[in-house]
Amino acid sequence: MNTTVQSLQRRLIALGFPLPKHGADGDPGGETLIAMNSALNELEALRGEKPPTPKPEPSASIVPVDWMPAAKMERIICHWTAGAHKASEFDRSHYHILIEDDGKLVRGIPSIKLNEAPAKKGYAAHTLNCNTGSIGVSLCCMGGSTEAPFDPGKYPMTRKQWDALTDVIADLCRRSGIKITDKTVLSHAEVQNNLGIQQRGKWDFTRLAFDPSIVGAKACGDKLRAEASAKL
Repeated sequence: MNTTVQSLQRRLIALGFPLPKHGADGDPGGETLIAMNSALNELEALRGEKPPTPKPEPSASIVPVDWMPAAKMERIICHWTAGAHKASEFDRSHYHILIEDDGKLVRGIPSIKLNEAPAKKGYAAHTLNCNTGSIGVSLCCMGGSTEAPFDPGKYPMTRKQWDALTDVIADLCRRSGIKITDKTVLSHAEVQNNLGIQQRGKWDFTRLAFDPSIVGAKACGDKLRAEASAKL
């Protein structure tokens, strides 16, 4: 009998690591080794020495690569089409990326490159006097809606659209090197206050049909930026 091993086995049993098959028999078998490893793992965890859990790899790109030509862009402006849940040709002519009610992405007709400064012929005209350097992303929804009293109409914004929007924003910011602030990622309803560029009473977004508790352009914008930032 190995008295040193037997002492170790008794210590393991006292610490709550039983050796049900052989007990403290002085034989350094597999059961003893398993108990020792368990004890060491718990000790490392208590000391904070356990190796950190590896971070997950960044998610795959959301926006297809061929939709993203090399272009220096300054901001992302988010809209709704004030139409139906599916992208029309008219919708596609005004935005770079559209998101339908089920979260499906639709490519707009103008290339993002056309909105790079200086804007070129055929650029996406999505925001009054604020198209240069701006990527336009729009949710296909809110046709026939009214702001006050709030009525989302027959085509309300869906949670799937919103989640896809924050995915798209995170992806665009990561790939274009855009830092998320209230001047670089904003809704059309925030442009006048945040950038000082007068608009024409646009209220996309001052209300969220899937969450009526969020009211106002800033509240909606803050939620947008917080959720997109969390995905970076």
